[in-house]
Amino acid sequence: MDQNINNTTNISTDTEAVWNKCLGIIKDNVNWRTFQTWFEPITAVALTGNILTLQVPSQFFYEWLEEHYVELLGKTIKRVLGKDGRLEYRILMESSSSQRNPASINMPGSTHTKPPKENNYVDMPLKWDDPHNIKTPYAIPGLKRLQIDPQLNANYVFDNYVEGDCNRVARSAGMHVAAKPGATSFNPLVVFGGVGWGKTHLVQAIGNEVRRLHPNKSVLYVSAEKFINQFIDHSRNNEINDFIHFYQLIDVLILDDIHLFVSAVKTQDVFFAIFNHLHQSGKQIILTSDTAPKDMEGMQERLLSRFRWGLNADIQAPDFETRQSILHVKMKHEGLEIPEDVVKYVAYNVQSNVRELEGALIALFAQATLNKKEIDIDLAKRVMKNFVKTAARELTIENIQKMVCEYFHIGYDKLLAKTRKREIVQARQITMYLAKKFTKSSLKNIGEHFGGFDHTTVIHSCQTVENLMDTDGDYKEHLLELQQKVQLASI
Repeated sequence: MDQNINNTTNISTDTEAVWNKCLGIIKDNVNWRTFQTWFEPITAVALTGNILTLQVPSQFFYEWLEEHYVELLGKTIKRVLGKDGRLEYRILMESSSSQRNPASINMPGSTHTKPPKENNYVDMPLKWDDPHNIKTPYAIPGLKRLQIDPQLNANYVFDNYVEGDCNRVARSAGMHVAAKPGATSFNPLVVFGGVGWGKTHLVQAIGNEVRRLHPNKSVLYVSAEKFINQFIDHSRNNEINDFIHFYQLIDVLILDDIHLFVSAVKTQDVFFAIFNHLHQSGKQIILTSDTAPKDMEGMQERLLSRFRWGLNADIQAPDFETRQSILHVKMKHEGLEIPEDVVKYVAYNVQSNVRELEGALIALFAQATLNKKEIDIDLAKRVMKNFVKTAARELTIENIQKMVCEYFHIGYDKLLAKTRKREIVQARQITMYLAKKFTKSSLKNIGEHFGGFDHTTVIHSCQTVENLMDTDGDYKEHLLELQQKVQLASI
């Protein structure tokens, strides 16, 4: 009995010793992240003659090793066990309900040679100089060397992507990524924000800039919906390996609307494999989403954790000044001439997204051309009715209060608080002045909207504003700018 125990101990010791020697060789031939991801989870469980059995966590893990590290493993095992050394695998079954004794299956290792490709794509890696090795709708036909059609809109560039407080961080990060794709800490770069706020324009601008600065790098933009549909088609045709290998070739992968993956679990699995390969290979990954990664309910945690490896940059709705700039850029690009007061009117009233903003401008110009009319505020008001329901809204004291708070970057509650802080007092006085000028509210009613001030306080505030306008140039400039905003809202 004791002798059997000793024999078992010796076998276990020999098995671990052989595998530790193998790990020492492997560690010198791969980077630390690859070693940590694909080799540390392996356990050596048996050594029978010249056959070493390795236990791996899943079928996918086994296939990945055989696909990507078959030659390294083959050479390593022969170096440690001799020319007849071989590997076998024991795969833990993920569906097993037993935690103490999980079910497993044994799989033979490959012969560590790369046979000619027949139907199993996993046996031979793709080569850039052979376009017949890959099935992809993005290959440009007629070229001997495989060249990927990047699927980018040439009009989406940084030059016409207007920068504002709403997108400054994301735009700056995008320019860094374009300059050094895969070589910055912004990998992956996840850009998130509301519909129509400029995410697609930004990420395609990155792609176009990469192609300009790094013409030898392959860039691909693809929507998540198209990615999912491609995966489904390849699954039906038993061409999953073709699908995975194609995406592993890309130097800069731009995937739009990643939040659509939450309802596609199998797509998440395959994207996980693609993501790992690209990231470990120093390739750049750029993603967009309507929501922050932390809010993607239904997305696998292992993917979410990888999304957090790089930078998550949000894009906000464009503010009034940014909307004005966007319209000016669009006018210049289209060769349009529109009066400035109309531009401001459109910018003020279309607040939902950039697409509607640009659409309103084109609709305005089209109406003027078709009806042979001058572009003015009256025409803009008629056109705006098709875009927004609030173009003819009644101006209220609350509207003015919110505009002043936004302009001075102060909280609404602070404006109503009875404080003597200079910046709050001035903002409150200006608000009272504008409320008196642009609404039909009584002085008493205006005072009540500020927490119960009486009419004499409102009168004093209005007089103070008028006096400062006469003596302080900067103050007057700010007031006129605010007054113009309120006028636009009252049209």
